[in-house]
Amino acid sequence: MKIPATVITGFLGAGKTTLVRHLLQNAGGRRIALIINEFGDLGVDADILDGCGIEGCEEGDMIELANGCICCTVADEFIPTMEALLGRDQPPDHIVIETSGLALPKPLVKAFNWPEVRSRVTVDGVIAVIDAPAVAEGRFADAEGAAPSPDHDNPLEEVFEDQLLAADLVILNKSDLLDEAALASVTVSLAGSLRDSVKTIAAVNAAINIDVLLGLTAAAEDDVENRRSHHDGEDDHDHDDFESFTVNMNDITDPSGLESLLAQVTTAHDILRIKGIVHVPGKDMRHVVQGVGPRIQRYYDRPWADGEERRGRLVFIGQKGLDRAAITAAVTG
Repeated sequence: MKIPATVITGFLGAGKTTLVRHLLQNAGGRRIALIINEFGDLGVDADILDGCGIEGCEEGDMIELANGCICCTVADEFIPTMEALLGRDQPPDHIVIETSGLALPKPLVKAFNWPEVRSRVTVDGVIAVIDAPAVAEGRFADAEGAAPSPDHDNPLEEVFEDQLLAADLVILNKSDLLDEAALASVTVSLAGSLRDSVKTIAAVNAAINIDVLLGLTAAAEDDVENRRSHHDGEDDHDHDDFESFTVNMNDITDPSGLESLLAQVTTAHDILRIKGIVHVPGKDMRHVVQGVGPRIQRYYDRPWADGEERRGRLVFIGQKGLDRAAITAAVTG
């Protein structure tokens, strides 16, 4: 019997890592192996998951690919990673792949047809996590109801819509931030980018029944060519339209003030995503910062480990041309 694999896609900040944590917390005895991929040099998502405090969430069950999107590096890292998982004395019951927020899912699904994995693994489904408020705010306005076209020149729209076009299930996350009419409008706006029979489910904190999430039985690798893409016919794609950089942060004595500052900087520089960890003097726990556009969230996740350097670092992601010097100066004072 083939091992099922679930691909979790979705734009920056949609809630993919939150969904992964939900899966781990509700695994119900399943041995779930995670493959985590991030855009940029700093593996923040894996670092945040490391603080989840979930029983069974061990370092050996998590493999991070931090040197570029999975869809760009499958020949170099993805296949060896899969072979390593499959070669374990106790192979996983289910494989979950969290892609970068800038990844295109279709090339990854294609990789499951490679001889090294096809006989042993099947893609149970591609789940697209959507930041419903961001759609309602018009962040991806060009994508609403549009069909793939070589004339598109909005990189946000292309990535966002390609993720929808590959999906077997769409989670409208953060639905509690919208009223009923706004949520219905978002659902209608996405319909033109979904294949027939693809369902949408509203969620708060990506909390969906695990048997639904890991029981789609889509065998996506068998109909990958029916999943359209703006990049069909291209040999490769890159992320020249986007960039990321890391800022080492001083101790933060006023987390609320930092939140306000980051919201201002995000608006001033059109930053797409902020994520990282800061140190608050007098607190024995790490302080996590998550930002999607001007919406900034903060929370303490776990105590600093013995011998762990209590230093802060934030990753900033945006379209090409971010004023790194100005952003760094603004957040470090």
